[in-house]
Amino acid sequence: MKVHNIHRTARIACLVSATTLLAACASMEAAGSKASATLEPRSGSKVSGTVNFQAVGQKLRVEGRIAGLTPGEHGFHVHEAGDCSAPDASSAKGHFNPAAKAHGHHGGAERHAGDMPNLVADVYGNATINGEVTLLSLGTDANSILNRSVVIHADPDDYKSQPAGNSGKRVACGTIRAAAAGSRY
Repeated sequence: MKVHNIHRTARIACLVSATTLLAACASMEAAGSKASATLEPRSGSKVSGTVNFQAVGQKLRVEGRIAGLTPGEHGFHVHEAGDCSAPDASSAKGHFNPAAKAHGHHGGAERHAGDMPNLVADVYGNATINGEVTLLSLGTDANSILNRSVVIHADPDDYKSQPAGNSGKRVACGTIRAAAAGSRY
């Protein structure tokens, strides 16, 4: 009788462990998930480029190359809607902000999830980004940026003006799409 109870207890413990493991796996985004956005000119600009995203633990790696900017700093954000159809990119709506926080510095606790570092264009109008950001994901959770947009602004984000950092008109916009499995991006 005791052996039967031990086996039964072991089976129950095994089922509980398996259920817990499956639940944890279901809530995680796929390791290495990737997405990309092709930037198109807006507001009469000639800005173009590509921004790539890859899940790295609890962060997203952001890599991109942009051309056609004026030299200097430019606001760079994830916006709420994945619609870049308006000539001024107003169809992308406001900054992505699932936690309903005030606009702020990309490294601070009080900020929109979509607040990212300013891009810096060289004298030829080219900019690159290569870094990691928090509060964003490529999963199915509230912080997912899939089917949202990346927007580049004409002016730098001052990281304090509300609601969007006083970064001026939207000069480029691209919808963030999941990359096909096994693709580079």
